[in-house]
Amino acid sequence: MAQQPVFDQDGDRRVDEEFIDDVTDAEERETAHRERGASRPITVVGNPVLHKECKDVTAFDDDLGRLIDDMFASQRTAEGVGLAANQIGVDLKVFVYDCLDDEGVRHVGAICNPVLDELPAERRILDDSNEGCLSVPGAYAELARPDYAVVRGQDAKGEPIAVRGTGYFARCLQHETDHLYGYLYIDRLSKRDRKDALKQMAEREPRYPVVAND
Repeated sequence: MAQQPVFDQDGDRRVDEEFIDDVTDAEERETAHRERGASRPITVVGNPVLHKECKDVTAFDDDLGRLIDDMFASQRTAEGVGLAANQIGVDLKVFVYDCLDDEGVRHVGAICNPVLDELPAERRILDDSNEGCLSVPGAYAELARPDYAVVRGQDAKGEPIAVRGTGYFARCLQHETDHLYGYLYIDRLSKRDRKDALKQMAEREPRYPVVAND
């Protein structure tokens, strides 16, 4: 995979070999995944698959590729910017994203077995913007998260990768990684705010197909 182009202080192009290029051909890559995939309904809060740590991805095969395609298709149907496998009922540590950062740059990719870097204190600048979730449809709440994130894992072929994000994209990376370890964003809210988010959800009809909890 091509590396992400960055520039030194003199404006000369160089390559940062640590992070993948998830910007180049973003639209074309998302379209290819989505057109190969089939949209699936979204699991919602209360479904057991959302409330436990998912299994590690160990088989980097055609089945995984088809899952990723379906996740991109499902994400587009639901008009989301990120989607974890358990949000379509699959117990595997993989998420996809199609997300703008705060500079309006589009990032598209998939990461398996993600782990967030622990940030040094000087990088833990909190942003308390609103957050929502496809698995809590119609609900939003303020949630403080660091405005910078680094996630390490593997790509669809099993190769090690690292992804970094700032602002809204950093929030997306943290949110989706949380999903794969059994946490929804409402689990990080106060009891009062969580109750309010669930009330918002109950009062609104989902705008996309969801899996009813029995």
